[in-house]
Amino acid sequence: MDLPQVLQDFLDRTNAGDTAGWLACFAESAYVNDWGREFHGLEGAASWDKTDNIGVHMHFTYRGVKEGKEPDEFIVSITAKSGLFNGDGDLTFGLTPDHTKILTLRT
Repeated sequence: MDLPQVLQDFLDRTNAGDTAGWLACFAESAYVNDWGREFHGLEGAASWDKTDNIGVHMHFTYRGVKEGKEPDEFIVSITAKSGLFNGDGDLTFGLTPDHTKILTLRT
């Protein structure tokens, strides 16, 4: 299975420390759930980015992708390295039907 371009962009923008480009991957109504901490809309995603992603110098190594349980859902396996978290894990994304924007991100 190919990684949808918006998810490749999410990984690339994170690794480049490109906050504006990273945020452009998300829909206006974005929802981020990071182990039960909830962030709503683009402001919420930007807040999470500062505390848990680019703000802590996150770097993702892509390991694979598979379809999720829901339509337009993808589970991306990554290795993460940052000032906050290091290790292997999965990120679950819900995308718009045309796969151009991220609607949901669950860590």
